[in-house]
Amino acid sequence: MFVVRMRGDRLELTGPCGPDAWYIESHDEDDPMEIVKRLSTNLMGPPLLVHSTSWRRGKGGVLLSFLVVLDENQAADLAGVPITRAELARNSATEAAKGISANQVVEHALRHMAWLSQDDVAVRSALSPAWLAVLAGYVPEPFRHIG
Repeated sequence: MFVVRMRGDRLELTGPCGPDAWYIESHDEDDPMEIVKRLSTNLMGPPLLVHSTSWRRGKGGVLLSFLVVLDENQAADLAGVPITRAELARNSATEAAKGISANQVVEHALRHMAWLSQDDVAVRSALSPAWLAVLAGYVPEPFRHIG
């Protein structure tokens, strides 16, 4: 999980592990979205938005990435760092990227949120005007390996 909040006019990563990804194990019968929402609520208060952004096969299972959006005033005591832009992880048209950094996962997630904020009423209504303004700078890029 990547926990993100607005600080002033910038987004920052925060959470129980500070700005680092928060890893949670689940069982096959568990609903990952419910687990993320419940744990986020218990530790930081109810999130504004929880969205699964990507997946990868990992040792012993599948790694799901979630973006958890907090209100600006939530979890104020948790450490945070400003989010910086990153190049998207890429490879060929038929293979996944060989290595993906946490910054690239966050970049992908925020670009996806930017698209959803334009296309999904639930996402758009959950986000403040400040969030929507910041997300306007995150735009999809064309797929580079066609042709």
